[in-house]
Amino acid sequence: MIAELEPIFKKYEAFVKQIDEVFEKVRSDHPECVKCEVECADCCHAIFDLSLVEALYINRKFLDTLEDKKVDILEEANRIDRKLHQLKRKAFKSVESGEKTEEQVLLEMAAERSRCPLLNKENCCDLYAFRPVTCRLYGIPTSIGGRGHTCGLSGFKEGASYPTANLDAVNAKLNALSQEIVAALNSTHVKMGDVLMPVSMALLTIFDEKYLGVPSAKNEPDEEQE
Repeated sequence: MIAELEPIFKKYEAFVKQIDEVFEKVRSDHPECVKCEVECADCCHAIFDLSLVEALYINRKFLDTLEDKKVDILEEANRIDRKLHQLKRKAFKSVESGEKTEEQVLLEMAAERSRCPLLNKENCCDLYAFRPVTCRLYGIPTSIGGRGHTCGLSGFKEGASYPTANLDAVNAKLNALSQEIVAALNSTHVKMGDVLMPVSMALLTIFDEKYLGVPSAKNEPDEEQE
């Protein structure tokens, strides 16, 4: 356990609480439109990436709470991660070759479906209490880069006006927390705060001090005074 992460995780949890309040406010105001319920796993097949702070947090909670399911989940995560790597590689090549624009590729990726490794056989999340922000906002109107999105299973009507969660602002906050981690660890990986990864990779990665770029001096015991 890396002590420097704890205060930043506390800040992240406070932010998550705010996100949950936003979701509940929209659900309270528009109960006929928000269709989220137990075993509805539409959001669990969406492809999205986690910021560094969320990847570390999910990894920590996975290791702390799902020891009995760890092997099976990691096997599934490995299979899914290979699939996602192939999809992203194909998308990158399409943009690099000029075959498609970045916007076209992003729209196509948004339409892709991939089962989350934390989704169990009962269509419930094995780490629901610690799920990412993207999962918590799915089901209410959101916007990113000026483009709106709503869950296809919801009752929100296209063209109507609803309260909308601004994902650009959400991602900016998550990025800020990720940059705090880099600073708190005095990491040698100065660009690490910009890292994005899918849930599958967050589960598979060993986030030890070497990975996080913690200076070696921090790992060495103090020399005894003569």
